[in-house]
Amino acid sequence: MDSKRLKQILSSSSDVDVQYNGTSVWVDQLHEDGRTVTVHLRGGPLEERTEVDVADLKEI
Repeated sequence: MDSKRLKQILSSSSDVDVQYNGTSVWVDQLHEDGRTVTVHLRGGPLEERTEVDVADLKEI
């Protein structure tokens, strides 16, 4: 995925399924570098956030 599409998803009111390594995640924040994001598992605790590369995300 690219950062432009990710920005569109973050600003959308729609529920867009985004996956990281085949697992559905919520995107919490796009970092200023535009290359990394903070995510957490759908249905998982907010405290378990992970920083990943935007390129490793897929829109389903």
